[in-house]
Amino acid sequence: MTEKKTRTEEFEFSGDKLIAQIKELIHKGNIRRIILKSEDGRVLVDIPLTVGILGTLVAPQLAALGAIAALVTKGTIVVEKIDEDAAE
Repeated sequence: MTEKKTRTEEFEFSGDKLIAQIKELIHKGNIRRIILKSEDGRVLVDIPLTVGILGTLVAPQLAALGAIAALVTKGTIVVEKIDEDAAE
């Protein structure tokens, strides 16, 4: 049985582009979790994504992210990905 390893990447965001960035990251695939942090480093939302959760189950989270984007002007998106190279 192989154990999948994960890695994280961080991206800066501005409130008006948050939803587009999240959609783009999800579309690229291999995402396990998305964490949004405020400019001062506080965790605003932590969204675990599992294989098959895409589509209608992500829509409510995107609506919540839209509300957060209206309140937060800048922050960080932390993306936890499955490391394809280490999974084999």
